Amino acid sequence: MATKKMTMGLIVGNRGFFPDHLAKSGREEMLGVLQAAGIEVVALTPQESKYGAVETREESHRCADLFKRNRERIDGIIVTLPNFGEERAIADTLRLADLRVPVLVQATPDEPQKMTIASRRDSFCGKMSACNNLRQYGIPYSITTLHTEAPDSPEFAHDLRWFAAVCRIVNGFRNLRVGAIGARPTAFNTVRYSEKILESQGISIETLDLSEVLGRIERMKDNDDRAQAKLSSITKYVDASSVPAPALMKMAKLGAVIDQWMAATEVKISAVQCWTSLEENLGVVPCTVMSMMSNELLSSACEVDICGVLGMHALQLASGTPSALLDWNNNYGSDPNKAVCFHCSNLPKHFFRSVKMDFQEIIAGTVGKENTFGTCVGLIKPDPMSFARFSTDDTSGKMRGYVGEGRFTDDALNTFGGAGVVEIPDLQRLLHFICERGFEHHVAANLSTVASSVYEATTRYLGWDIHWHDCPNGAC
Repeated sequence: MATKKMTMGLIVGNRGFFPDHLAKSGREEMLGVLQAAGIEVVALTPQESKYGAVETREESHRCADLFKRNRERIDGIIVTLPNFGEERAIADTLRLADLRVPVLVQATPDEPQKMTIASRRDSFCGKMSACNNLRQYGIPYSITTLHTEAPDSPEFAHDLRWFAAVCRIVNGFRNLRVGAIGARPTAFNTVRYSEKILESQGISIETLDLSEVLGRIERMKDNDDRAQAKLSSITKYVDASSVPAPALMKMAKLGAVIDQWMAATEVKISAVQCWTSLEENLGVVPCTVMSMMSNELLSSACEVDICGVLGMHALQLASGTPSALLDWNNNYGSDPNKAVCFHCSNLPKHFFRSVKMDFQEIIAGTVGKENTFGTCVGLIKPDPMSFARFSTDDTSGKMRGYVGEGRFTDDALNTFGGAGVVEIPDLQRLLHFICERGFEHHVAANLSTVASSVYEATTRYLGWDIHWHDCPNGAC
């Protein structure tokens, strides 16, 4: 899946009594690296400041004004230090621009054979001063894995991908609108959340009553262009050869109504009521419609789990690939580090080894098989995975959650719905954490390794209280 093309603002640090020719070559090197990575760059030119760097107050104003003119384009800012850099000018630029996007501070290493007054960088030291000033100014920032990294190094290439993911998450949560389609099922107290806490984070909830959905479906003719287009996309998306035609038409109308409403209300992601109103009043489950949305990077969670879909969204923004919402559902034999993750299911097609449409076996026992067609059934393919869970903490008025990584295995599993065996290091400690802190049984998953980016974005820039399970080197 393609990710959004990124645009970075670039601040080149310079301090005149250090070799300022390094600012010139350092700027050119960083521009080349960013452009080779497919990243567009907003930066001062050598005509606008000395070597296109920032050193004086006037240059800070020029760079800040440039950034403000490109506010809608800039996803993040990279501060590169080819020499010590003028730490106050860097902090002033960021304060004056006031873009409130993620900032990455990079320092270029010295070479032992080039330590004379004509060539030494002292970026090693300058990075500390730059970070100190950013901390004083109250400007959050990220740092590279190694204290100094050459722009053309593999380490910086890795950090650049990581930082781009951080930027996508932070910007993707800014003014986010989430659709709550239907009411929370009565039996699912676990998915309750505070709409006001989310609003304080810039996340708005747009509600749609199921009666409105059902009414719009009732008024939609079978030959409606929107219904026919959605029906075609459903049959192309998944094998539905065993599903009755009337059930497929109901799904198509449901999908068309939701698509139209999301477009009209500018809703990006959604959470849908399922148990058991849609089955009783429409005669299908919404799983395939939701699976298709998630597969198109419009994450959709069941049981109106708004915080669950936020976890899906964060992982999807980081990786550029679809996310799913799963239950931490079963042990897997006696292996303490393995568990079965399951839903019944609306998993995106991206997750499956193979998939077909069928009926929902659990609900069928209550409402009848004929009213439960529309699930996506199959086993999850073996792949690395990242997981995330967010919640609103009403007692503290804050967001909290956890992230981590593991892998889906190819272990045998004989079950219905969508399911896979997951292996997570020190899983028992994670399960204790979930229970002791009272987290939900739902968890968002993504076939990627992006826990670090999600942790960085949510803790450093969104200010959420997030636990990183089994983080490397105690970095969390």
